[in-house]
Amino acid sequence: MVTVELTRFRVSSERAEELLAARPAMLRDFEADRKGFLDARLIQLPENEWIDIVFWRSPEDLAASRAKGGNLPYIQAFFELVDELVSSEEGVMLDGRLP
Repeated sequence: MVTVELTRFRVSSERAEELLAARPAMLRDFEADRKGFLDARLIQLPENEWIDIVFWRSPEDLAASRAKGGNLPYIQAFFELVDELVSSEEGVMLDGRLP
């Protein structure tokens, strides 16, 4: 089964374009540095909220990624654009299909 990380956060409307511009480089850093990273989807919600849905091979891979934090420049640059972390949860994808 695939582990799913659901991170909900806020970004000011003034920084939304910057967040989107920073996303591709952040994902390249994830692909290069995060064992078990499978894919990610970024969803814009109302009220300057976003949800990042990240797919991992295992809960251990997710835990290792969390421990690394913003260890690479483009990951850190993306994280710095987040004004507020609303929630972070972990789940399991039951149908087994990636987007």
